[in-house]
Amino acid sequence: MIYQIRRFIDSTNFANAMKVTIAAVIPVIVFSYWNHFNIGFTIALGALLTFPSDISSNLRHKINGVLVASLIVSGSALVVSLAYPNPYIFYPVLGLLIFWLAMISVYGHRATLVSFSGLLSVSLVFSQIYSGTELLQHCGLMLIGGLFYLVVSLLLHYIQPNRYVELQIAECIQLTSKYLKLRGDLWKADSNKTSIIEKQLHLQVELNTIHENLREVLIGNRSSSGTSNQTRKMLIVFISLVEILELALSTSFDHDKLHRKFSSHPKVLKTYQKLAYNLATTLKQLSQSIENRTKYVSAHKLLKDLNALELAITDYENSLSKKEASEGVFMLTTMLQYAEKQVEKIKIVERAFTLATTSQDFKGKDKDLEKFLTPQYYPLGTLLENLSFSSTIFRHSVRLTVTILIGFIIGKILPFQNVYWILLTIVVIMRPGYGLTKQRSFHRIFGTILGGLIAFGILLVLHNTTVITILAIIAMILGFSFTQINYKVGATFVTIYVVFIYGILTPNVADVVQYRILDTLVGAALAFVTNFFLWPSWEFMNIPVYLEKSIEANRNYLKEISVFYNKKGDVPTSYKLARKHAFIEIGNLMASFQRMLQEPKSKQKQVRPVYKLAVLNHSLLSSSASMGTYIQSHKTTSASEAFNVVVNAVIKNLDNAIAILKDEIKESNRASEDYVAMRFTELKNIRAKELKEADSLDEEAFQMKMQEAQLVIEQLIWLTNLSENILKTTKALKIT
Repeated sequence: MIYQIRRFIDSTNFANAMKVTIAAVIPVIVFSYWNHFNIGFTIALGALLTFPSDISSNLRHKINGVLVASLIVSGSALVVSLAYPNPYIFYPVLGLLIFWLAMISVYGHRATLVSFSGLLSVSLVFSQIYSGTELLQHCGLMLIGGLFYLVVSLLLHYIQPNRYVELQIAECIQLTSKYLKLRGDLWKADSNKTSIIEKQLHLQVELNTIHENLREVLIGNRSSSGTSNQTRKMLIVFISLVEILELALSTSFDHDKLHRKFSSHPKVLKTYQKLAYNLATTLKQLSQSIENRTKYVSAHKLLKDLNALELAITDYENSLSKKEASEGVFMLTTMLQYAEKQVEKIKIVERAFTLATTSQDFKGKDKDLEKFLTPQYYPLGTLLENLSFSSTIFRHSVRLTVTILIGFIIGKILPFQNVYWILLTIVVIMRPGYGLTKQRSFHRIFGTILGGLIAFGILLVLHNTTVITILAIIAMILGFSFTQINYKVGATFVTIYVVFIYGILTPNVADVVQYRILDTLVGAALAFVTNFFLWPSWEFMNIPVYLEKSIEANRNYLKEISVFYNKKGDVPTSYKLARKHAFIEIGNLMASFQRMLQEPKSKQKQVRPVYKLAVLNHSLLSSSASMGTYIQSHKTTSASEAFNVVVNAVIKNLDNAIAILKDEIKESNRASEDYVAMRFTELKNIRAKELKEADSLDEEAFQMKMQEAQLVIEQLIWLTNLSENILKTTKALKIT
């Protein structure tokens, strides 16, 4: 329990909550002391509204994002207030402003958060309409609040400049550890492989997000401010973690076959499984050490585990004749080599946190790193391209605009106390997807009712203003801390904080709670209903796009592997970029599938074939990575013509699947089946020929030839099979 509390306090979410709380509380306290509470409150409001745009990333982008958000927050309030007196001007201006603010989300995550800040500002304008000099003063103070928040954020950044990266690295290590643990679970004879693969796909989504965050911070800051020793160390760790994940993904062993093969020799598989679990445990302990800032001491001797596996393989080999043991030894040797590579990568991560790193350790790892960053530019063409109902963001922007206007009109016609709470609820809850909107609606209603009841109960028995103020600050910190972790809990604490503030400022707190709950119910209902009926963006409509991108990324990765196998030499940057995109797109596909499962059953179309395609693409990526990793780490023979023919056949299948998703072609099943059958026959003949030629080689060359023949050709057979299944399932998906 103590460890969990300490971990929570040391988390990025808690640090962000402290930043916004400090930026909001200081102005209120200072100006209240000078009897100017309203000035302090307006500055605090500007800080609160600017806060969502502050995401940890490249420092220059962070500063620019907060500055733009500050200007949009104050500018939006100014525009709406100026237009408010004339309804003929006001409603068109309000609609166009909301639509524009929502549309800037097309420029990515940071722009979405800046958009959110602007929409919150528009909603809060209606809490009190200013005019004349008061309006200019109000907007100016909000701008000052945003700038003050930026100052606080930068000060805390420079106090602990590396803590965010350390925590992100720790989380990345922990997620990678979980992935390795799942790979270890596959070695249980009675393991539920379907469930394990599904968990791996979910983890891939989380890993994609954190990898992108780390690229932005580590590589982006390095580009603008040079390479410090700390940045260099974290980059070494990050690159090693990506390589560990690729190695884990690349080991597509046939576990059922191995269990059958070694049923009479269970010791060797148990020894390997113990090593597999210890790889995961080592990373988990390292993650905890970074979080707790304690000296890392490895609890496992991975080299000892490797030695135990080598001895187990030797015992197995000695217990059988050479002919009987040969195939099993080749299988076990491949497993041993994989484990050796993983231990090597984990040792690099361990050394980064136990020894001083030098530029020599980093040599060769910094080549073309900037190419792995997502470009940060905002061309007008991107906005114009999305001005159609085929764009999810456009539909969401129109839907949000209509919903807010309806909410405003209802709030004006009916006797609601605070119309702006209806608008705030719509802005906070409404998302492009139905599933997330529904979830946030229920969570916000639950949090508002529970928080209101708790706060009202406390105010009934507690009347000390100082104590209530302290509780409000604590609730504020917890509310902002939990918003990203658990929205239901976050909404509860935010409601408690708001009610406490009203409890200090006004005697009719019971009315405040009552109307806040009523406004929240109306806003949530509007968001829920309009998301269902007004130009809905059901996820099944987007699935084909994610499928196409995933298959295309897998195809490009396989092409890069083929080029590298033919040319040899150093691994090119294009290979690594293709690998990165393949990992990202399979995660995006799974995230889209998860969103579809949150939608109504009637809108969950073709769930089974979509999930099957996600698994097939994951397996294809695993098989490609397996072959790519082997080619990188072994001295291989020249790529044969047959290799290129088969790889091209796989690529052709993937091209056909992409074309079908684009409605460009429809190929007959019969021709495709005949083609694949011919390729399978050819592959079997290639393997027989390779093994026959290997008989004339010496022992070491024979083993290398056998291993290459076994791994590369079996992966080619598996890739052909997977690509054909992807093609067949894609056809079935389009037909139905």
